[in-house]
Amino acid sequence: MSSDPTPGILPTVSRAFLEDWLRLLRQQCPPQQLAGFLNQIRLTETIQPGGRVTHDQIVRLYQLIAAETGDEMLGLWSRPIRSGTLKHLCASMRGASSLSAALFRFTSFWNLLLDDFQLVLETEAGQMCVLLKPRGAYQPQRFGHMLLLKLAHGVSSWLTGRELPLAQVGFAFERPDFAEDYPILFPAPILFGQAQSRIVFAAQPDDLPVARSEVEMQEFLLRAPRDWIFTSYRTHALPLRLRELLLLSDRLDYHLKDAAKDLNLTPRTLIRRLDAEGTSFQGIKDGLRRDIAIRDLSRGLKSIEEISQDIGFASAANFHRAFRRWTNATPGAYRQGLPGEAGHRHLPHQNSKDVEDRSVVAFWVDD
Repeated sequence: MSSDPTPGILPTVSRAFLEDWLRLLRQQCPPQQLAGFLNQIRLTETIQPGGRVTHDQIVRLYQLIAAETGDEMLGLWSRPIRSGTLKHLCASMRGASSLSAALFRFTSFWNLLLDDFQLVLETEAGQMCVLLKPRGAYQPQRFGHMLLLKLAHGVSSWLTGRELPLAQVGFAFERPDFAEDYPILFPAPILFGQAQSRIVFAAQPDDLPVARSEVEMQEFLLRAPRDWIFTSYRTHALPLRLRELLLLSDRLDYHLKDAAKDLNLTPRTLIRRLDAEGTSFQGIKDGLRRDIAIRDLSRGLKSIEEISQDIGFASAANFHRAFRRWTNATPGAYRQGLPGEAGHRHLPHQNSKDVEDRSVVAFWVDD
């Protein structure tokens, strides 16, 4: 099965989501160093209400900090996870005979490294669950728990060549204000305030085999963490499938009845299923419009009028009102507030997937 990344515009996350990690980094990095990292990803230290962070910015920040600090878990645990750890983890899991064996190796590997938590693999009714059990009194770090569970899902999905469906994801902390960001990473029902953080893989037929070559592993590591932090394969949760359908339409001229037909559902059933996931068709459409606008404003290659037309607004004034509602800023103010924007505007855009700085990411695969 193809593991090509999903085409189109990946969802952004709220700035509040990233602040979980930045708060910890401020305790570990000198202010000037952290400001330098943020400037390189064109993000300011100042928190803007309604601010959004792109997939590329998170990936790049991860790479910069991991390379600079030599900690592949970015200071999220009580001891650093040294450079080369991800390479050895993938090599160990790649040699497993099945998915369950690979996940057992995943938990055993991390139990040799982490002082804060013990990882436990449980299997029941065909479902495999990875649990994070605290070693002593330890306050869960939200970004750390998210990243470790996402690593379990991302590497396992890469090994099997498909995005593995999840039955449930639970976190041992209360529901944060930015809870709507979590389904972007985990296409599954998500629970907060649980006794332990956990990720539950849906039952798989015949315990899926794993088969990845050495060359494929090297490519995966060179792109790290791009291929495992965000949902990136073609099998998605319903909101992300709808985003793809919207992207295929002309100027997002796509309606609920069109989506229901393409998904072989009645409009009423589609509304009910989206409501159960805490979203709506219009909310998904507006989120996609917002993310396209943020991308194009950041690139600086189109006028605001062109952007508003591209995402289906009848007038630039309507686009201004909507963008202010989404981000608490006008399109012009958002564009002007981007660090280094003047130096980037009107330059040909290059896809970050094609121009990753190998001096930053090469440490993933070096011996």
